[in-house]
Amino acid sequence: MNQSVMKVGGAALALSAIALTYSGFASVRAPKNSPPVAAIGQPAPDWTVSDTNGTAQSLSKYLGKVVVLEWTNNHCPFVQKQYRTGNMQSLQKFAKENGVIWFSVVSSAPGAPGYITAEQGNKITKEQKSLAYAKLLDPEGEIGREYQAKTTPDMMIIDKSGTLVYSGAIDDKPTPDDEDIKTAHNYVKAALEEVLAGKPVTTATSQPYGCGIKYAH
Repeated sequence: MNQSVMKVGGAALALSAIALTYSGFASVRAPKNSPPVAAIGQPAPDWTVSDTNGTAQSLSKYLGKVVVLEWTNNHCPFVQKQYRTGNMQSLQKFAKENGVIWFSVVSSAPGAPGYITAEQGNKITKEQKSLAYAKLLDPEGEIGREYQAKTTPDMMIIDKSGTLVYSGAIDDKPTPDDEDIKTAHNYVKAALEEVLAGKPVTTATSQPYGCGIKYAH
């Protein structure tokens, strides 16, 4: 196994250790029995789950708003990079200022890396200084399976008409290295700017990367 080393926020981590802990990157797929999912340019599937404050959230409730879905796992070094550098919070701030509804989604199964309770979720949100509208608890993988989310982070954008217009990575630098934020092309920021301007999304899909989501069943 390749023992090459990546730097994560100044600390060295073996690539092999990340692979063993998180079971791969973008090649991870949702289970074969996943239900039909929305495609780019097609209506995004509706869902209803509870957030960490016990409020039932549904996609249909926000029809007429642009919605971002961000799959997250606070143990994942790729997610940690985005929050540690403030990059994810900056995106969330941009979204909030433009009336976009941003949901962080936790689809990790109970007992799997990234699984959280509501109380833990609220604590993490505070520690990360997240500006997401809400953190959704999806332990059965309802939302994740519908959207075939594969990694954390995996990013989706739904426009005001309820159409899925972007699905993929947050940017084009698939590493846990903080320094790569500076030179990364942020697909999500670019797509949001186009959607908010009423333009078609130039890059509607990209290869997601990060830590594989461990679904239930």
